[in-house]
Order: sequence, then structure tokens, then C-alpha cells
Amino acid sequence: MHGEDHALFIAALAFLAAAVISVPVAKKLGFSPVVGYLIVGIAIGPAGFNVAHPSVVSNVATLGVVLLLFLIGLELKPSRLLSMSRYIFGLGAAQLALSAIVFGLLASFVLGFNMAAAVVSGIALSVSGTAIALQLLGERGDLSTPYGQRTFSILLFQDIAVVPLLALMPFLSPYRAEAPHDPTQALIEVGSAIAALAGIVLAGRYLLNPMFRVLARSGAREAMTAAALLVVLGAAGLMEAVGMSMALGAFLAGLLLSESTFRHELEANVDAFRGLLLAMFFMSVGMSLNLAIVAKNILPLLVATLVVAAVKGLIVYFVFRAEHIGRPDALRASVALMSAGEFAFVLLPLGLSDGILNRYHADMLIALAALSMMLSPLLFAILDRVLPRLARRRARPEPQPDDFSDADGSVLVIGFGRFGQIVSQCLLAEGVRVTIIDNDVEMIQSAGRFGVHIYYGDGTRLEVLRAAGAEDVEVICVCVDDKEDASRIVDIVKASIPGARIFVRSYDRVHSMDLLRKGVTFELRETLESALAFGGRALEVLGLSAEAARTRVADVRQRDRTRLQRQLEEGIFAGAEVFTGRKKVEPEPLTQPGKPAQPLNPEAQDILTHETEFSG
Repeated sequence: MHGEDHALFIAALAFLAAAVISVPVAKKLGFSPVVGYLIVGIAIGPAGFNVAHPSVVSNVATLGVVLLLFLIGLELKPSRLLSMSRYIFGLGAAQLALSAIVFGLLASFVLGFNMAAAVVSGIALSVSGTAIALQLLGERGDLSTPYGQRTFSILLFQDIAVVPLLALMPFLSPYRAEAPHDPTQALIEVGSAIAALAGIVLAGRYLLNPMFRVLARSGAREAMTAAALLVVLGAAGLMEAVGMSMALGAFLAGLLLSESTFRHELEANVDAFRGLLLAMFFMSVGMSLNLAIVAKNILPLLVATLVVAAVKGLIVYFVFRAEHIGRPDALRASVALMSAGEFAFVLLPLGLSDGILNRYHADMLIALAALSMMLSPLLFAILDRVLPRLARRRARPEPQPDDFSDADGSVLVIGFGRFGQIVSQCLLAEGVRVTIIDNDVEMIQSAGRFGVHIYYGDGTRLEVLRAAGAEDVEVICVCVDDKEDASRIVDIVKASIPGARIFVRSYDRVHSMDLLRKGVTFELRETLESALAFGGRALEVLGLSAEAARTRVADVRQRDRTRLQRQLEEGIFAGAEVFTGRKKVEPEPLTQPGKPAQPLNPEAQDILTHETEFSG
């Protein structure tokens, strides 16, 4: 093996091992995997064990950013852009503009940067970490919340804004200013760029979908994967050939394919490569950190990191508060977005190579961005621990128990989920007066829009039951979906309101047995009747007449009740033979010689004996 090949092989082994080790360790410590990649990059690079050099993998690792831009383009369907346009181009533009202006002014007046360097560094520090923010929100399940959607919109605008900035970076370079001005050459460059853009647009509109259609018919999945990579790298290479950004080409390719029927297939094929190459990219960033400069300037770097985090956090907080987002959610968003982003490690090295930044400033800014990425997940974890009530609190006010003075129903329904709604419909359709209580505020508000009055109250509390008229109603229907709550309500009613007739929704067979032993009037397993109806229709499709199917379903229902009676007497494993064979099984007596039966409520026994349409 040649020396260069050997170095590449060792570097590949080092990167793969580092990726395998860093992710679980970072997750265990509560950090983003990005932080783990940065740290192990330092460990395997020149400043650590020196088993790999950034130059060996830098070109390959850059493809991770290219694939990331392609996937961002795939996500930006025109319809989605229109629905989120207010947040994307309103909140996103406000956050990026305000942050870039503040950081640009600080770089210019405090650090003495020239205009181009101040612009590049200001925007590089203003862009937030997409991977970190989305992970923090996703772990808490907050992406679908109002503040989560607005946070995602800001990240989306930042990703869009980076694309033209990458394309404009060469125009900020002093090298271009020093080059001799040739109008003809300039026109050729502009024409080449326009032609390349037009070529990508035309190919995306007229060629790519037919090509993927042909490949899909062939059934060769590897060909689809190769075609996906060909599209991404082809568009990126074309834009680079005309002097523009590879990332811009990949973004355009993704945007043009966002409405394609093959979008999900492309995303699945590219995503695995994107994840691995992005991991290599972050590790190469860690490898390239100048630890000598970091060690020499550790105090100024720490102060600068706190300043950057505070500025971004305050700007995001006030932008969200202007949108009437609550203080806790605005605080979470400000912490999630305060870190520097993936594109800081693209913009800053590009600014160095284009002569916009010098080596010292680029190294300092890269170290500052890396430190901010480590700070954000740590502060987010601290926020949830120090302010648990804020972290768990919803945007709705805590309601007070209702006034039940006008509750005069003859039936009390506890729980207004899917089961309780159908029970209530049956009763209301017959003109029965019903009092309904539930402790789900959103359900109460939703039902109120349809004219259904539901009282707020916790059915597991005796004072709420009494206030709702449980002592005066004819039937109490316990329709809650939590079996422990249902059992608790039955215990309370049996102990405090003797003689009440209790109908209960049960969770499973064991729960049914427990409820019958408690002496409920009637219980019904939540899935039994729907499953019997389902099975009856299946028998009809298989050739049985409707009458024969109804007879068979009634037979199965009776066998099930017979087995339940046996299990009440002999235990959960009794009565299995009831379901063997097709012969209809008659109910067996509830007692055996020498063995007393469990006493049942008389009304429950009546329902067990004469039941035709219901079962437990």
C-alpha cells in the first residue's frame, strides 16, 4: 500500500472509530453529537494523537455541506414556503439582520475589522446551529408547538440566506479587486453563471423526473442512489466550474426536485451519505482548530463566547416576545438559537481562502463558534433543570373547577374522549339529560365550538363527583381511557355513593374481571364490540350470509362471556376450551360443587344472563 493510500486508509479508520465513540458519549453527557464530533476531531488531529490530517479529508468532508444544502432544498417546497412565509421572511429576516448588524459593528469598532471582514464574521456568527437546535427541540417534542415552528422558520431563513452569501463571497475578496478589470471577461463570467443556472433549472424541470421514472421501473435501487448523488454532485460541480458555490448548485437541485414524486426516495438515498460526511466535516473542523491560539487567548475567547450567546439570545427573545410568544418558550428559543451554526465553519474558512480574513482572526472566530456550539446544549439542559415548572408548563392558563350549579343530568358521563363522545351521542339522541365532566382543557374547548357543554373537573375526586350530581343521577358512565383512573372512580363511588349504578369502560379482560369483582353494574371492553363487528363483516365478504355472520358473532360474544365467568371463578387461565371447535357453547353455571362463586351485583347478573348486544 502506497504512503498516500495508507494515510487515507488510516484516516478513514480514525474517522469511523471516532464517529462510533463520540455520538453515544456526547448523548450520555447531554450534548449534541456535533459537540462530540468537534472534540474527537481535536483528539485525532495534529493537536492530539495525530492519526489524521485535515488536508486528507477536507475535500471529501465538504461534500457533507453540499448534501445538507440539497436536502434543505428538498424540504423547501413552494407550498411550504408560502404557508410559513410570514415567519420565515419576517422573524428570520429580523433575527439575522439584527444579529449581523450588532456583530458586524462589534467586529468593526472593537476588533478593527474592515468592512468585508466585518460583514462575513457578523453573518457567520449570526447563523445558528440547525443540527443542534432541531435536536434540542425534537428531544422535548416541541417542533410542533408555536415556538418550535417559529424557531424552525428562523433556521430555514438562515439556511436560505447562506446560499446567496456563499455565491457572493468571491465578490468580497480583495483578490478580485486587485485583478485587472476586463469587461469582456466579466461578461463571460456572468453569462456562464446565468447559463449554468438556466441549465440546472431546465434539467430539473424536464429531464430529472423522466430519468428517475426509467430507473424506478428497472427496480435497481443502487442505480437510484447513484442517480441521486449524480444530480447533487453534478449540479454542485457545474456551479463551481462557473465560479460560483457548489452549495448553491446543490440547493437549486433540491429545490427543483422538492415537488417530485421521487422526493422521499432521493432524501432516503442521500441522507445516509449526508450524515456521515457531515460528521467528517465537523471532525475536520475540530482537527483544524488552532489549540495554541485557543490556549493563549482562552479568557478573551470565553468572554467573547458569552457575549455572542447573550447578544443572540436577547435578540431572539425579544423577536419572539414581539410575536406574543410566552416568556418560557421565548427563553427556550433564545437558548436553542444562541450557538453558531454549521455554516460558520464554511463561511470562515472560505473568508480565509478568499483573503477576507487573516489566519489569526479566522482561527479565533472558528474557536469562538465551536465554543458557542458546546455552550448552547449545556444551557438548554440547565434551563430544564433549574426552571422545571417553566419547562413543563403549557401556553394555556390552568383552569379552575367549574360551577356545577346548573348540572341537572340524569346520567353522569365521566370522560369525553372518543368512547365518551359516542356514549353521549346515544343518550342525547334519545333526549336523555346528560352531565359530562372531563379534565382535558383542549377537549372542552374543542367541544364548546360544537355547542357541547362539558364541565371541567377531575372525576377521581369525590367532591367533584358530588358537585356534578353523582348522588342523584340514575347511571354513572365511567368512560375514561386510563384503567387505573377508572378503577379509582369505581372505588370512590362504591364507598361513598352506595346503590349507584355504574357502567364502566374497561381496558382489557383482566380489567373487566377486576371491575366485576368490585360490583359494577356493567362493563365493556373498549375494543370488543368494534372487533366483533369487524369480524362479522369479514365473514360476510368470505361468503356467509348476513344472518349467518350475525349468528356466528353472537356465538363468539356468548363464548367470550362464558369464558369470562369461568375466569372469575377459576383464574385467568380457565376456560380456554370454550373457543375450541365451532359448536356453540352454552353458558356454564357460575358455581361448581363445593366451590362458592364470587358474588355479583344483581343488576350485573341480570345483564350477564340476558345480554345480546353488549359484552365485557
